Amino acid sequence: MGFFERYLTVWVGLCIVAGIALGKVAPEVAQSLDAMAISVNGAPVVSIPIAICLFFMMYPIMVKIDFGEVVKAGKAIKPVGLTLFINWAVKPFTMYLIASFFLGSLFLGFIGPEATDLVKMPLGKDLVVGGSYGSGTVVLVEGVKMLEVPLWRSYLAGCILLGIAPCTAMVLVWGYLSKGNDSHTLVMVAINSLTMLLLFGFLGGFLLGVGKLPVPWQALLLSISIYVALPLVAGYLSRKWIIATKGEDWFKEKFLHFLTPVTITALLITLVLLFSFKGETIVQNPLTILWIAIPLFIQTVVIFALGYALAKFLGLSYENAAPTAMIGASNHFEVAIATSAMLYGLSSGAALATVVGVLIEVPLMLMLVRFCLRTQGWFAR
Repeated sequence: MGFFERYLTVWVGLCIVAGIALGKVAPEVAQSLDAMAISVNGAPVVSIPIAICLFFMMYPIMVKIDFGEVVKAGKAIKPVGLTLFINWAVKPFTMYLIASFFLGSLFLGFIGPEATDLVKMPLGKDLVVGGSYGSGTVVLVEGVKMLEVPLWRSYLAGCILLGIAPCTAMVLVWGYLSKGNDSHTLVMVAINSLTMLLLFGFLGGFLLGVGKLPVPWQALLLSISIYVALPLVAGYLSRKWIIATKGEDWFKEKFLHFLTPVTITALLITLVLLFSFKGETIVQNPLTILWIAIPLFIQTVVIFALGYALAKFLGLSYENAAPTAMIGASNHFEVAIATSAMLYGLSSGAALATVVGVLIEVPLMLMLVRFCLRTQGWFAR
């Protein structure tokens, strides 16, 4: 790793501070950038500035992929089956159990047993003021019906939305940095995207326990198209054209070398933008951030350890084991944030919890990347 990559955690920390400072010192700039978004049902689903950054984050990885290797990777039953098992049979339920224990029991005294949160009324429901729905009560706020729920349950809802949204974009960066099998990572991104369309609503409705979670089909399809499909198509077409016109040697030795710092630079710019949008919320709720961050941290480490250990037990190579564990550990926070805003409102505790997911995701995943790189010798090649 070069100097830039070696101290990436430092640059990430500086970018987080810079983003929060930008949102504090020049809030009008952050608000203007945040307003540049594609909305679905009145909720901002895709931030255009972040979508541009994510394109340049993903494109250098996508253009590197040999699709002949992708076909081979798709036939590997063990890594594909393990990834699906971790993401859909284990992760949503461990998230629910860990977050419920910490937020509903261990940290309840700090959050406040009587503290409440106002969230949107469930879609399609017309309840009378004073009526009950799940653990909430219908109240009238400035002429608008809202559902008053225990604050810790609102935080729990945000954690659940993170737990049922496996990563389908940033994980390509983590797999790339950990020197994993990019083809396997891409195959699992595609499979997870399709599986999420089928199971996101079902698992969300089951685990939230407050009515049926409406499936945000448009938001999911739009997000996956922009964050994954667009750079994938651009990478495939440009790779084919460059190799045909310049040759494979020039492509590998010149073009890919030029693109090496682009992914990480785009990642750092994305962080500045994200935290300029949400910096004010984080500054106003520093201890709340901690109460939410602890169960999210533990959940991520537990899922990563389980995936990594099972990969070792099943005899996977390091190149497949690293992205398999990374995919399970990371979250598709863009979808989680968009869904929480749609279902509960931008000012809800659920939305705040999904933002905390962004706050800890990058430093924590970089820590796990370093762990993977140092333990390559544990696996057969």
